[in-house]
Amino acid sequence: MSAEELRAYADKIDMARASKAYGSMKVAEDARKKLLDKLSRPLTITEDMRVNFRTQVRQAAEDGKNELMVLQFPVELCTDTGRAINNNEPDWPETLTGVPRQLFELWRERMKPDGYRMSAMIVEWPNGMPGDVGLFVGWGEIRRH
Repeated sequence: MSAEELRAYADKIDMARASKAYGSMKVAEDARKKLLDKLSRPLTITEDMRVNFRTQVRQAAEDGKNELMVLQFPVELCTDTGRAINNNEPDWPETLTGVPRQLFELWRERMKPDGYRMSAMIVEWPNGMPGDVGLFVGWGEIRRH
């Protein structure tokens, strides 16, 4: 194989890798759009979901944890694409839309009176930019690791 043929072969390999990576990115982007669509509409909360949530909270407490991530969602479900959450502004809940807002309201009505807390933070940073938010329900003392 000549040097020119080797370069052409290497170029074809690079193009194949780039094509595969693009395909993977396209699949991931399509999944993200589908998730955004789903989380933009109200969720019907069933008794099974409530039981599952209580079980997860109990298990987390038994494991010595004092909080549980209840939802991970794209920053596009915040009216400011996560800026208030990233800056830990006190009015961050006002930026929530869709299911994240619904879960916040559910926490405020049913869990806050019982002493549970809710927090949010950016949990994924693709290419150095806010990507996903984690919504956490906590109990007990706040422990910093």
